[in-house]
Amino acid sequence: MRELFKDILNMEGVKGLMMFSFAGEPVYKEFNQAQPEGIESRDWSLFIESLAGMRETDLIFKKGRLYVRRTDIGYLVVLMGLFVPIAMMRLQCDILLPSLKPAKSVKGIRRLFKK
Repeated sequence: MRELFKDILNMEGVKGLMMFSFAGEPVYKEFNQAQPEGIESRDWSLFIESLAGMRETDLIFKKGRLYVRRTDIGYLVVLMGLFVPIAMMRLQCDILLPSLKPAKSVKGIRRLFKK
């Protein structure tokens, strides 16, 4: 999965990212710096539930930002500094989203005619 997220992680000012299922279970975590303290012990399910129906959001805090984007398999949360260009982050996520789609099973005669 690291290969999928390398363009986002290589952006200047990005500290890391986390991928959560719709139930709030961590699916993937990668950090450019030391892992933030206490991140393993946090219950993310309430935060993820509060995002229901939201496509994207940008949360700005005193020392950093969180960019949250809904995907087909869950929510992508990017931890970044205050001065990361949000337009570039949106573009990178738009490029990434098609590769995060779950595989569909092919039924009937269509499975014989794979592209």
